Amino acid sequence: MRADRLVATLLLMQTRGRVTAGELAAELEVSVATARRDLEALSTAGVPVYPQPGRGGGWQLVGGARTDLSGLSAREAQALFLLAGPAAAAAPEVKSALRKLMGALPGTFRADAEAAASAVVVDQAGWGERPKSRPPMVELLRDAVIARRRVRLTYAGRERLADPWGLVDKDDVWYLVAGTDKGRRTFRVDRISAAAAMEAAADRPSDLELASVWEEVVEEMEKRRSLLAADVVLERRHYGVLRDRFGRHCELVAELPDDRVRARVAAPAPLMIAQELAGWGALVDVEGPASVRAELARLGAELVTRYSHQSPE
Repeated sequence: MRADRLVATLLLMQTRGRVTAGELAAELEVSVATARRDLEALSTAGVPVYPQPGRGGGWQLVGGARTDLSGLSAREAQALFLLAGPAAAAAPEVKSALRKLMGALPGTFRADAEAAASAVVVDQAGWGERPKSRPPMVELLRDAVIARRRVRLTYAGRERLADPWGLVDKDDVWYLVAGTDKGRRTFRVDRISAAAAMEAAADRPSDLELASVWEEVVEEMEKRRSLLAADVVLERRHYGVLRDRFGRHCELVAELPDDRVRARVAAPAPLMIAQELAGWGALVDVEGPASVRAELARLGAELVTRYSHQSPE
């Protein structure tokens, strides 16, 4: 998008004072000719930039002119128009920020920026699902994280004190990562029935990196969710569906004759694997373990007992 490149160009010139077309091209990953055209377009549009020829020359802003976007890097500016557009549909504050961002652009390029912001629509509801909404508790907890205030939570019927470290949105399910008297804990936000920020300051590790902490949480959870593995054989054309159903708990083990594959799926218990595979019928052959085969046989017997004597309508 041309508009985001122009914003990135202005920010880069503001930060470095002077840039060459070659430096700009390398930073924004475009050709030197494109970078030069962008610089000339800014000048034509009335932005106070001018070229300084000769050794050590380049392009710079006249009199150190600045934009209102000084807190952004060039790469951040490139991403804003595509990211802020979809986000604005769900968050009024993002829409307001996007309007201010548009206002900082030269009028000549504002239409391009508006087009970029509306170029992507994010629909996070799956087919057959209702649109998901953010739990109202998120706003209160977010403010507590920012203000570094301890919170009193009612969670699973129990009242708890927690030091909020950060919030994580995982596929539209929100989690609060927090410190407690029993160490780090993760709370699913839609299961918090009540919350209140306290006057007491939260105890937050000075070297905390929320992304790294969340990686640890995910790794621990995935280990608990994959305590038992089963090997299954199926036609290669069905493997993609199996992988979609089991996610990261499905791996391809071997290629077999007759265009079949052996895959390994995992879950916390034999019944959970059997329940997922029962609907596949004869499309999959479960090689083991015996506990999963036994659960499949039991489920099959239950279905036969319940439905075999019913006459067709």
